Amino acid sequence: MCDVTIRVMTIDDYDQIYDLWIHTPGMGLNNLDDSRDGIARYLKRNPTTCFAALQGGKIVGVILSGHDGRRGYIHHTAVAVQARRKGIAAGLVSHAMEALKREGIHKVALVAFERNLEGNAFWESQGFSVREDLVYRNKNISELIRMDT
Repeated sequence: MCDVTIRVMTIDDYDQIYDLWIHTPGMGLNNLDDSRDGIARYLKRNPTTCFAALQGGKIVGVILSGHDGRRGYIHHTAVAVQARRKGIAAGLVSHAMEALKREGIHKVALVAFERNLEGNAFWESQGFSVREDLVYRNKNISELIRMDT
């Protein structure tokens, strides 16, 4: 990771991070959870486990990670297309895993879109396995507007 700094993410990073997300193929965002207010709530619950990677003062990578006291979760990991294959994503994952471990978390889960082949290959390379014994389910409480990149 040449000249890249990884630090804890703050809400002040939101504009750059949202811009990164909408320009990252394979992301799935929505208007509520991924709004400035939604991310501020997430960071308030998880103040030490979300990270931004900076290169030349610009955010080129991000990982949201948090936990419910029992399991850790990773969301919205992205690295700018032009900054890939330099170890930035692996560095972000390492920081997140260490932060979750410091909080007493022993297992981490994530969801990746099946169509995101590059992302799934990355997660496999990081030791995350597919759980064939689970069925993922969700139910919206509020109406969400989905935005796929």
